Order: sequence, then structure tokens, then C-alpha cells
Amino acid sequence: MSGLILSFQTKLVEAGCDEAGRGCLAGPVYAAAVILPPNSNIIGINDSKKLSASKREELKEIIMFSALAYAIASASAEEIDKINILNASFLAMHRAIEQLKKKPEFLAIDGNRFKPYKKIPHQCIVKGDGKYMNIAAASILAKTARDEYMQNLHPDFANYNWHENKGYPTEEHIAAIKAFGYTKHHRKSYHLKSMQMELDFGG
Repeated sequence: MSGLILSFQTKLVEAGCDEAGRGCLAGPVYAAAVILPPNSNIIGINDSKKLSASKREELKEIIMFSALAYAIASASAEEIDKINILNASFLAMHRAIEQLKKKPEFLAIDGNRFKPYKKIPHQCIVKGDGKYMNIAAASILAKTARDEYMQNLHPDFANYNWHENKGYPTEEHIAAIKAFGYTKHHRKSYHLKSMQMELDFGG
């Protein structure tokens, strides 16, 4: 047993939605939407942050095979700079929902805020990716897709070590920005000074 509840409610066709990469300094924010079949039970599924990379990859294949519908979408670093990360996260989620081959009647959203999508009712659930299987599935698809994107960028931007840090504000990543500057993939609206204070990183 996974230990997670399948969905927030059972009367309507529900899609679980989550994003990955909100706290990164570089790269897009990714989102996924997943509709799982009734009585689905994916063993070992959980919040993607609580799983190893190999376990996420294993579960990704199971989710894609067993889901009634799933979709993955993103919003670019340029879009993040233009509309801010919160709205870009909503945009990525909307894009994922729009691409679902089966239309959801209800949306279960990880987090405490969401911009309504069309007229589909929704419920925001704080730490929902650790409570509901469909949200956990979305978190895994979003995370694995984003990690793959950053890994593919790495060979052309090796100084930033994105295949390891995936664009997150590690001390190494911040030091690389200070040494080599920003790339076209960095979010220009994210300021190093605030990140340095958060990490207590100097020099």
C-alpha cells in the first residue's frame, strides 16, 4: 500500500496537479496534471521530494502506464521574469490541465493558492503531494521532466553544474553566477543578494 489517499473526492473525475522548480535560479517551472483510475494503488508513491532520483524514475514509468490521463507543461524563465513565479506556476498548471486527453471535473492542487482554470472547481491542499496519490503522481512527473531538462542543458553550461543542482540556489551555483554571470536560462528577476542572505553565503 502507498499510504496515500487516491484523491480529494470521488464523485467527480479528479486531476491532481503540482509543480516543480519554483525555488530555482535557472530554468523553467514545470507542472503536471494526472488523472488516476479508481481504486488505483501505486506502491511507494509519495511527495517527489521524499524520493530518490532512481525511485522517481521508476514511479514515473508506472504513473504514465497506469494513468487515465496525464500531461506535463512548463513556463519559461522569460515568462517567470515577466509575470512572476507564482503566476508562472499557475500558467504551467493551466497548460498541463489543457493538454489532458480526458477532461477533469475537479482539480486537486498542491499548495495554498491557485488561479481558477475555466469553470472547473478546485481545492488547494497544503502538502497535498504527501496526502493524495494523484497529486504525488503529478509532483513526480513534474520533477522528473524538469530534472531531465536541466540535465540536457548541462553540457553547454557545465560551469553551473545543473546536472547536479538542477538550477537550485546551492552555494556552488551562486558562486558560478558570481564568477561567470547569468545565462539566458537564468531568471533575471531572482536577486542573488536575497539568495545569499537565505543561504548565509558570503565571499
